[in-house]
Amino acid sequence: MTDSKYFTTTKKGEIFELKAELNSDKKEKKKEAVKKVIASMTVGKDVSALFPDVVNCMQTDNLELKKLVYLYLMNYAKSQPDMAIMAVNTFVKDCEDPNPLIRALAVRTMGCIRVDKITEYLCEPLRKCLKDEDPYVRKTAAVCVAKLHDINAQLVEDQGFLDTLKDLISDSNPMVVANAVAALSEIAESHPSSNLLDLNPQSINKLLTALNECTEWGQIFILDCLANYMPKDDREAQSICERVTPRLSHANSAVVLSAVKVLMKFMEMLSKDLDYYGTLLKKLAPPLVTLLSAEPELQYVALRNINLIVQKRPEILKHEMKVFFVKYNDPIYVKLEKLDIMIRLASQANIAQVLAELKEYATEVDVDFVRKAVRAIGRCAIKVEQSAERCVSTLLDLIQTKVNYVVQEAIVVIKDIFRKYPNKYESVIATLCENLDSLDEPEARAAMIWIVGEYAERIDNADELLESFLEGFHDESTQVQLQLLTAIVKLFLKKPTETQELVQQVLSLATQDSDNPDLRDRGYIYWRLLSTDPVAAKEVVLAEKPLISEETDLIEPTLLDELICYIGTLASVYHKPPSAFVEGSRGSVHKSLPPRTGSSESAESPDAAPSGAPPSEQPAVIPTQGDLLGDLLNLDLGPPASGPPVATSSVQLGAVDLLGGGLDSLMGDESEGLRSDVGGSPAMGGSSFAAPSAVMPATLGPPLSSGLGDLFELAGGVGTLSGSYVAPRTVWLPAMKAKGLEISGTFSRQAGAISMELSLTNKALQVMSDFAIQFNRNSFGLAPAAPLQIHAPLTPNQTVEISLPLNTVGSVMKMDPLSNLQVAVKNNIDVFYFSTLYPLHILFVEDGKMERQMFLATWKDIPNENEAQFQIKDCPLNADAVSSKLQGSNIFTIAKRNVEGQDMLYQSLKLTNGIWVLAELRIQPGSPSFTLSLKCRAPEVSQCVYQAYETILKN
Repeated sequence: MTDSKYFTTTKKGEIFELKAELNSDKKEKKKEAVKKVIASMTVGKDVSALFPDVVNCMQTDNLELKKLVYLYLMNYAKSQPDMAIMAVNTFVKDCEDPNPLIRALAVRTMGCIRVDKITEYLCEPLRKCLKDEDPYVRKTAAVCVAKLHDINAQLVEDQGFLDTLKDLISDSNPMVVANAVAALSEIAESHPSSNLLDLNPQSINKLLTALNECTEWGQIFILDCLANYMPKDDREAQSICERVTPRLSHANSAVVLSAVKVLMKFMEMLSKDLDYYGTLLKKLAPPLVTLLSAEPELQYVALRNINLIVQKRPEILKHEMKVFFVKYNDPIYVKLEKLDIMIRLASQANIAQVLAELKEYATEVDVDFVRKAVRAIGRCAIKVEQSAERCVSTLLDLIQTKVNYVVQEAIVVIKDIFRKYPNKYESVIATLCENLDSLDEPEARAAMIWIVGEYAERIDNADELLESFLEGFHDESTQVQLQLLTAIVKLFLKKPTETQELVQQVLSLATQDSDNPDLRDRGYIYWRLLSTDPVAAKEVVLAEKPLISEETDLIEPTLLDELICYIGTLASVYHKPPSAFVEGSRGSVHKSLPPRTGSSESAESPDAAPSGAPPSEQPAVIPTQGDLLGDLLNLDLGPPASGPPVATSSVQLGAVDLLGGGLDSLMGDESEGLRSDVGGSPAMGGSSFAAPSAVMPATLGPPLSSGLGDLFELAGGVGTLSGSYVAPRTVWLPAMKAKGLEISGTFSRQAGAISMELSLTNKALQVMSDFAIQFNRNSFGLAPAAPLQIHAPLTPNQTVEISLPLNTVGSVMKMDPLSNLQVAVKNNIDVFYFSTLYPLHILFVEDGKMERQMFLATWKDIPNENEAQFQIKDCPLNADAVSSKLQGSNIFTIAKRNVEGQDMLYQSLKLTNGIWVLAELRIQPGSPSFTLSLKCRAPEVSQCVYQAYETILKN
């Protein structure tokens, strides 16, 4: 008799009967009653009233009955915590039962009872089970620690269970090792700041040994853990790869993908000219191909992962095009994914094959698939230039079929082909124009209108064609309306006499009769352009268009690197980082590939990287985001990628200098000496590292004999070096605005290192943890050089002081005002934003002292309109005191001269991005007002430099 009978009764008054049966003396009757209780519980009836009676059945040797009672306990312990405590004694007793299955069952159930009151009673039994002689009990206890940590993390840490778990990694039984790793990984994921899985070569060796003997899920836990390890050099990376490679032939696809993840990650560290690198590439293809013979759902997951792998390393599957050809019975989601990969792998060698396939697909019955296939033909034309001719003729053949949706897709992709290869295939325009009437989709109509407007001079009846669209202007979608407006303006600029009425008609439709702001604004811009300056209008509207790039849908390189670290997880199927779809701290763990350190590329020679290496392998300092607040609002606030450490005296080359270069264009030979300071060595040209600049000599040459030279009589001993001035802390983020978090701070520069001195105060009633910080792009590329290190959670009314090191290798964008810095701080409660102004003198570098000849030549060379004059009032210091004070903040006095009773100080300073500023400071003895004249090739910095002078001198 099966157990289904327990689910079929619907008697009333059942509870009383069950109560009587549970208290029966007969074992069989008891077991039947418990089964009935579990059945009722499973279908959703409330049988919690029987709690004491069911718990009484725990004292039994029958394993089946014990399992049923434990099941009931797990379900109802939460709603009846006081009753659940009655069961504790039995747990403690069962944990010492001679039968290991019962010991394991007890410890497993303990972990599932999520009741705070009970947890402390369970610590002793759990401690014994972790050291049990039977591996089955130990492996169960390991997982129980993770469950207990989820209920009460503090308790687990205090009881020392984490250390016991770490010891289990060296256990003799592979299953125990796998579960210990799984438990530690689980705990580490919910507490990203804790360094639980402290892996070293010895522990890695133990994991690799256990890998061969584990169950398949155990292997996955170990492989995922290996993927988080950072080998110390390429030799270690290679030896790990060699020992992981056999997993590629495992029957379980999850094991295969986890192994692929480890290999893809560690391949970053192998040099491309190693024999082993080539061997590994060859070994990676067959397992990926095999995954495509599984059932459709698994194929889809495999294809989404292969899509990432092909973007990162197309060479792995470049010879395997045929396996991605679509089968007639593939579900649509597999077909579309295969198509995508086919295009990614398309190259000159296989394009004929691919085009023949795609043409075949375009005659299928599945509309979505046909559309994608036609688009794919266009993408191939754009990707492989040699095939463009064949692609265009294939598209024309498809247009001749007169199948509506095929024609529309073809027109959309032909527009892109025109953008990529201008003046090559315009002969097909006539064919396209024949199909005008059949277009009903906005995208196809917009594409056709763009073609007519762009090539109006080649189409005799262009005005009639566009007029036919204009008749139903208000019924069109916005996309078509915008395109039509632009096309008619282009037509007017090409044939002004015949189309004046048409252009007036479209401008009034777009501006007066439309309520779409985009359309209205574009209409007004064209109207004003045409009415004020037709020549300018022609230059703007008919400007040369940039060619479109081949792969517009590639994943951005830093995101791709992160997704490679998540192969085999949901992130690799969604193609989104976990932070985009996982809430809480688990999603905020940020992973990245190891830096490339092949044996052939040594750190000393930055230009020794192989010439064939794609640009994506440059270390990206910070991923660029689209809009101004993009970086801050992309709340993926893991520790920022820190760039290379900046040398004390350095010029940063990588960041775009929006403010104008250094003094590159100096006259005569004197400039050569300086150019090497500002630009770094030519070998470093494209690198994003900081090149140490030649330190300026402290002593100055003999006085010049001509021109301005005889003004300069060098004052002896200009002043000794003291620390740069540090402003007092101010509140940047009040607690009112940040749910109780108050942040105050200031900036400092000591011995060439810039830091942000922060005080964080918790004025809320809850504990704050998981802090992280990120800066938006700013004028000088300021970025955190390390994560925000707050080791312990911040309790209410506690203040913590941190010095956050900064560097200047972040992304650059000119801000208004120039020294504006937008900051985002995240904690376990929320993300908070604030902006502050940093004093510019933290960016004055230590080698900002210019030679006298250079100073004179540069002063003359900078145009007079770049000179700015400022008054510094209420400053009762003499020339020597001023000079000494300014030198402490890296403003160097080059010479001092007395002219008609006034002291003149000639000074220079250099900013971190290589911009030099020259100054003349006029001091009238006895008068508290100074006159400051500043000359600089980037005059926009003068105002901030003046403010720095004022701040330093008055404090």
